[in-house]
Amino acid sequence: MSEIKISLITPTFNRKNELEHLIHSLTCQTIDHMFFELIISDDGSTDGTEKFIRQWQERVDFKIVFLTQKNQGPGAARNHGLLNAKGELFLFIDSDCEAESDWIATIWNSYKSEGFDACGGPDGAKDDFSPLQKAIDFSMTSFFTTGGMRGHSEKMLAKFFPRTHNMGITAKLYQKVGGFGALRHGQDIELSHRIHSSGAVVKFIPDAIVFHRRRTSLKKFFRQVFNWGVARVNLGKISPEMLEPIHFLPAIAVIILAIILIGALIIPNVFLPIALLGIFGLLGLSIIAALQKSSIKTAYYSLFTIPIQIIGYGIGFIISYIKRFIFNKGTWTGFTKKYYE
Repeated sequence: MSEIKISLITPTFNRKNELEHLIHSLTCQTIDHMFFELIISDDGSTDGTEKFIRQWQERVDFKIVFLTQKNQGPGAARNHGLLNAKGELFLFIDSDCEAESDWIATIWNSYKSEGFDACGGPDGAKDDFSPLQKAIDFSMTSFFTTGGMRGHSEKMLAKFFPRTHNMGITAKLYQKVGGFGALRHGQDIELSHRIHSSGAVVKFIPDAIVFHRRRTSLKKFFRQVFNWGVARVNLGKISPEMLEPIHFLPAIAVIILAIILIGALIIPNVFLPIALLGIFGLLGLSIIAALQKSSIKTAYYSLFTIPIQIIGYGIGFIISYIKRFIFNKGTWTGFTKKYYE
């Protein structure tokens, strides 16, 4: 049997149905399956995840390790996986993701030929995703929205911080910088910040693609982006380097939108034309979404997902900024109860 070189680590909490897609995608990997192991680090699921994984362990030709703990959050679950990882390279992929067939091989070949201490790659949508999921993907990955910040172009608008839906670190680097911190959201960015600060070589690998199913309703999507806005402020409290000027843009957009809406009621002849320009801009982006995703329904949903992303993030950012920087309150998480419902 070949020695395990790569440990894949996936935290999960009541995501049994999503794990099926992830594991199936790993059965299609082009790299020798004896080269890698999958560590499912369960965070106290109650949906039969353990039984489900035990069944998969008997069906696949690669090693699946199942770990479990009391519910402590994804960071603690990932740390549990790190403590049990056997490879020299650790790759993180989330339970709502699927790996493109060359994902592991692409990262491994880059690691062996060019060398890096940490890496990350882009996420996208598959053809069988729902129109809503494709619209959310467009909102998250298009250069016209936040793709230029999150790792979807080699010409990024901000420093690249690998994120745990598609992230790798060497075992040697893990021993140096440690694992994930206590933040509920943004913990991967905080770890990436420590990685950058250590002087490590961080590589963006554009061909190492995962497919991200993301949220399945507009309500869930709003809660998610709201919490990301909150998380960005928490990260800024840890280090100013994690709060760049570009991260203020959604909050500024929310303030401008509020001014336009109020102004349209008070001075309509001035502000209504501005509002119409914004609507035309949104329609233009939805047309781009339709062309990219080959779906009219995706264009329709993007009319909601694009403003939800900007407004949700912006409101979360503003509230958290007031709490943390003006009133000097402690860490705030945002939505916690029934977050995934």
